[in-house]
Amino acid sequence: MAENPVIRLLVDADACPVKDEAYKVAARYGVKTFVVANSAINVPRDPLIERVVVPAGLDVADDWIAERAAPGIVVITADVPLAARCVKAGAIVLAPNGKAFSEQSIGMALATRNLMDQLRSSGEITGGPKPFAAKDRSAFLSALDLAFVRLKRAGFMPDPAS
Repeated sequence: MAENPVIRLLVDADACPVKDEAYKVAARYGVKTFVVANSAINVPRDPLIERVVVPAGLDVADDWIAERAAPGIVVITADVPLAARCVKAGAIVLAPNGKAFSEQSIGMALATRNLMDQLRSSGEITGGPKPFAAKDRSAFLSALDLAFVRLKRAGFMPDPAS
């Protein structure tokens, strides 16, 4: 581990329903947050929040996030292939509903995603994900708070440059 390991938050911002919650929790811990999208999105005026607009293209935002995933980094995404790349790099990865992706769970998540994708492409009606609910938002807040607490206990600190 580096001499002064840093905690950072990377948000896969396209269609992320918990950006505001992420900003609040990150601010409480003094964690620099990068909000990544391929189009300009509004972010609060805060030195701890940086908007990253990547060029349009397939997986460009995902590539930006995955290239920076490492121990001490928390990634928020519902994109299972991106989650797999980030978990492999040692990052903590949370879905917007608070579900943590881990080395133990990512294989099953990828298999389920691929199966559902295959069913949809063959014309099956799969119904899609459940609507986002208040309990999902609450679970996310708890999971993100816990992720930051665990990183701090492991010796990671907020970025002093922020």
